[in-house]
Amino acid sequence: MIPLLKEVLICLKAGRVTLPYPLKPMSAPPRFRGRPTIDGDKCIGCGACAEVCPPRLIRIDDNGSTRRVSMDYSRCTYCARCQEICPTESARLTEDFEDATTSRKDLTVAVDLELAPCTDCGTPFITKRMLAKMTAEFSPPWMKVKLETPEWFHLCPACRVEKTGSAIDRSVKHD
Repeated sequence: MIPLLKEVLICLKAGRVTLPYPLKPMSAPPRFRGRPTIDGDKCIGCGACAEVCPPRLIRIDDNGSTRRVSMDYSRCTYCARCQEICPTESARLTEDFEDATTSRKDLTVAVDLELAPCTDCGTPFITKRMLAKMTAEFSPPWMKVKLETPEWFHLCPACRVEKTGSAIDRSVKHD
């Protein structure tokens, strides 16, 4: 009985050792890797984040003339690879750490982007934002000479192969 009383006295002497969370809100420390999100105003739909995500929680789905970039962070390992690879800094980890919810829908975020059609066949193949970024980076404003955007920027992969193949065939016949 005496050892038990000694233990009770030690515990009472120590006082409160736990935090009053959730009654008192907590803040995340600097550079905390919390819940991932996608900034819909910045995302170009390139899919780089989906390629590097170890648990494959980021999905890229094309449906007609729309591309959906969705993130199901119920499976996230908080590795921040999506944040590191994103060329527009739209995929990032926030300081939010409270993921408890009663609905799985609360654990997803999605961005819908409009696809640009191929100039030859009309098949939607690239987001308009990604095409604009490629065009802007091809001939940046600081260049003295304005370069013309290549035709193949606006062609789907199948039409690119067809055009490139026919151009190669013509050059071979003339030699």
